[in-house]
Amino acid sequence: MLYLKNNGSFPLKKLIKINTAVALLSCQLVMSGCKKEEKKPVPDAAVSNISIKKAEDQIDYKNFNLFDVYSIDHNGFLDSFISVSDIYNDPHPVPEDMIKKQKQISFEKLKYLELDARYRKKMLDAIHLTENDFLFIYNYESNTLEKIPIKTLKAVAYLDPYVSEGDEIDGYSYMLGFKVNSQKSSDASYGVYNNTVAAFGNQNPFVENKMKPIKWEKAGPEISKKHFSGGKLEYGKTYQAQYDDLTYYLQDFLQEKQIAERKLIVFNGKKEKIFEKSFVNEGEGEEFYPLNGVEMDVADYNSQWTGYLLKGKPIVVFGFLSQSFGCPVITFLDKKEPVMEIKCDNRH
Repeated sequence: MLYLKNNGSFPLKKLIKINTAVALLSCQLVMSGCKKEEKKPVPDAAVSNISIKKAEDQIDYKNFNLFDVYSIDHNGFLDSFISVSDIYNDPHPVPEDMIKKQKQISFEKLKYLELDARYRKKMLDAIHLTENDFLFIYNYESNTLEKIPIKTLKAVAYLDPYVSEGDEIDGYSYMLGFKVNSQKSSDASYGVYNNTVAAFGNQNPFVENKMKPIKWEKAGPEISKKHFSGGKLEYGKTYQAQYDDLTYYLQDFLQEKQIAERKLIVFNGKKEKIFEKSFVNEGEGEEFYPLNGVEMDVADYNSQWTGYLLKGKPIVVFGFLSQSFGCPVITFLDKKEPVMEIKCDNRH
């Protein structure tokens, strides 16, 4: 069984040899004081529309998670799979009798299990979901949304790809989650879930048609001198891009002629700096993604994205630095908002 980690919103490493999600601005309800007799009645239809809009925007982020979509080659079929193992830590997620009798079961049968009603309910309860909830898969490149009832999805377990025949297997050896679909490997595309993120719940959390690839252009030395003063590292190239009335500047910093840090600063339409962050290459397995339009050698492929992704959340950016020994994150252009990890069940 071949496991290909799609990384949801990030490029497939096996496809382009690199390791490869944003928020809706909060709506402000402006109330102006006025005399009671001067208030005009609001049509019932308008009141109804406001109530519906308000309900749609109230996403509960208390137990909210974003997920990657795996592609798993299983017995000649390509299975699309959402793993919830990053948030589901039960030591006995699969039937214990099977674990006890593993030496008497073929390795092929141990690789893939469909959970029965008992173990399915235990998983759903643990991750705060019900059969009446949905899986939402949003492709921000094509602006397409899949809404799939959880009750129609198979609860499954795939054996960790790092487990070999003869190894001792326990509950933590399995990736637990839901099979989205399955196609014959010969008919399937490994990139079907590129540039996607997934979430579970009873409402669609995604803002649609507001994500854009960041189109970088080279910036002149005056930008570097004005906005990126100081630092011990050698200065490299400078880039700039636009999203609506926001201007993004990106500065490379070099160590031994290699990019060791990339610093992003963002200005609003009033030329006020509203955000800054450094992306640092800190160790083995990490690497900077090529910049769209200036470094990417694959036509029409984009690594960095920005825009509104999640309802009630600020704008995001992502796609700057790979996380080989962890999961990718999205960064909100608001220091009050922590980064949000895209759960990817990375078992390096």
